Amino acid sequence: MIPGRHAAAFRPPSGLANRHVQTLLPRLLPGPSLSLSREELPLPDGDVVELAWVEPAPADPAAPLFVLFHGLEGSVDSPYARHLLAAARERGYRALLMHFRGCGRRPNRRPRAYHSGDTADAHWLLTRLARRYPRAPRVACGVSLGANMLLKLIAEDADDALSLVGAIAIAPPVDLAACADTLTHGVARLYQRHLLGALKAKVAPRLAAGELPLALTPSRLARLSTLRDYDDAVTAPLHGFRDAADYYRRASAGPRLAEITTPTLVLHADDDPFMPPGLFDDLELGVGIRLETARHGGHVGFVERRDGRFASWLARRVAAQLDGWRTTLVPDPRRVSPSGD
Repeated sequence: MIPGRHAAAFRPPSGLANRHVQTLLPRLLPGPSLSLSREELPLPDGDVVELAWVEPAPADPAAPLFVLFHGLEGSVDSPYARHLLAAARERGYRALLMHFRGCGRRPNRRPRAYHSGDTADAHWLLTRLARRYPRAPRVACGVSLGANMLLKLIAEDADDALSLVGAIAIAPPVDLAACADTLTHGVARLYQRHLLGALKAKVAPRLAAGELPLALTPSRLARLSTLRDYDDAVTAPLHGFRDAADYYRRASAGPRLAEITTPTLVLHADDDPFMPPGLFDDLELGVGIRLETARHGGHVGFVERRDGRFASWLARRVAAQLDGWRTTLVPDPRRVSPSGD
């Protein structure tokens, strides 16, 4: 096995290895019960992001922090979010999720949204948390879009200003152009239709109200049929990119993986229907990265059978990583790499 690249320990239940079954199964799992408190974090440009904190929080202000970044049009109610936040809470972490702009309970204020390479808000949050909890080690975790964003963020953090103990990236679409094209073929088009519908439903009322500086009519918005079309017409012009191709090139984390020295666990399934085969084959990995690839798992699926019931292997693997990092927080957690479960 090539250094940095490992076979994941995930094994799907008999008869449930299909990529689409694995992708959809998490929606059928009973979610952990979580008590949440909400906070609006002001951003430097006058906008806000909504934080969801798991309660009760640890009493110790030095308890480690687990910060979760969701996927495209996700939220704290996404199935994976509940499982991952619960796993962190059970291991003594102060756990929270940052909603990207407009993904909380209310629309965001500024004439913009969020995208796969938008690292500024996450950077702002992590620096604010460092000031609020100066003695608390911090771990960040991203899922899908949030995973690509997180990998790009820590690659940009060359001087280690964020001082993260570690990072976890789950199903990161590190080649955004290739992933967008993958979603235009076969059954994957159903996922694209679902995501595109959610994006349009959020943008349509703001566009009709004249809140967005876009040369786009509501009727043309309705006719957009692919995510690439949407990124050409909405994402790119809203966020300073020339077009979708320019956005995909500048926002993809893949070309920057070689720069990552922060201990980072990347979890990927070879059969992820959102991504092309061999997504990581030609990418150079930084010394901090441990890439674990499973033959099966779908997109953010990884559902196993445990004690006679379906359960999230993903949450179990993340929990094992959090346990490992927590036992090494003193005296020098930065020297510890991700390890297998």
